[in-house]
Amino acid sequence: MTVNELVRDAVLAGTGLPLPGPDEQIVVPLPSERLQNLVDLARTVSGQPATAINIITEDLQYQVATAGMEPHTCAREDSMCAVNFLSGESTVLEDASLDPRFNTNPYVDGRRSNIRFYASIPLVNDDGFVLGTLCAGAHKTGRLSDEQLRGLEILAAQVVDVLHLEHRAGQLANALAESERSNLLLAEFAGRISHDLRNPLTAILGYVELSEMDAEAGIDERRLEYLSIVGNTGRRMLSMVEDVLGFATVGGDLRPVRLSLPELVSDVVEDLAAALDESGACVDSGELTFTADLVQTRVLLQNLIHNAVAYRRPGIAPVIHITGHRGEDGAVLRVIDNGKGIDAPDRERILDPLVRLHREGDPPGTGLGLATCARIVAAAGGRLKIGPVPGGGTIVTVHLGRHS
Repeated sequence: MTVNELVRDAVLAGTGLPLPGPDEQIVVPLPSERLQNLVDLARTVSGQPATAINIITEDLQYQVATAGMEPHTCAREDSMCAVNFLSGESTVLEDASLDPRFNTNPYVDGRRSNIRFYASIPLVNDDGFVLGTLCAGAHKTGRLSDEQLRGLEILAAQVVDVLHLEHRAGQLANALAESERSNLLLAEFAGRISHDLRNPLTAILGYVELSEMDAEAGIDERRLEYLSIVGNTGRRMLSMVEDVLGFATVGGDLRPVRLSLPELVSDVVEDLAAALDESGACVDSGELTFTADLVQTRVLLQNLIHNAVAYRRPGIAPVIHITGHRGEDGAVLRVIDNGKGIDAPDRERILDPLVRLHREGDPPGTGLGLATCARIVAAAGGRLKIGPVPGGGTIVTVHLGRHS
């Protein structure tokens, strides 16, 4: 496959191979043990004194591993391997000085070397892109048997596999490092907010209990009902804070129990009563009994219902339907609203921590609500998907996994 040379370096960059900087300098790392073993084996198979794994960029050739020679870099126009490597065919010359394609090359005519025997096997990836070559050379004329050529071609394929695996390993290592960094930041964040959240809640609950116990306070029955709601909501919130903070710091201690969706929604509606009453929101729930962690699932639904209210359309009272059914991979919950909706390009990235859309009229926020939902669902072995509602709105579908 012929690749447009104008985009060659861009394609190579996608493989994780080093590329030259603006000053045409390139930093090539020491060869890995795997690549060194392969180039050493190529030297043995070919029976030649020197072998190399060459990567060819738009302007340069450099060597990621060599045997019997020191690695070096040269201009692509001086490279022997660059002459025919894009054909995808192996090149074997008993005497390069007799081939008109090579006899004026500086590595053949004495300006840089006096190569005579030369063999070059292209390194072709699964997409048909030629990364470079596996080559062997000598100052004397020579030959390769069919078995030796076949052996070099097998080794060239192995080189491509190793380059791919090492690139993937590097990506995974980077992802792991980023995950560890994110977890550390999350743990630090959890530690910082722990004091700020627990203490006010503890104080509120303390005053509620004192008011309930004060027989001489003259509190009427309606106010006692309000205090009871405040107390119940505060205790649930304190429980959520402690469990969510623990989940954020150590991955979560999930305690699956049998849950009723209508009862769970009723608790959440009570917690969000002030915001729901102010907006004129209507929340209804379907029937479903399923298994999940009580606190984490409550946090999940609380965030989703709160978002549906917070991101409502101006002048339109929020209507929120919560449904549940049994799917092939366990319980499936859906939270459907008639709000602003989320544009298709934003539906994936909005699940990342601290991502906010900054749309006109949107309320302030931290960008942690949907990220928390995604984390809770992932911890339960499920998945979360955001979609549109015809006529305007958002549908959040939560697959809770087979154990639900």
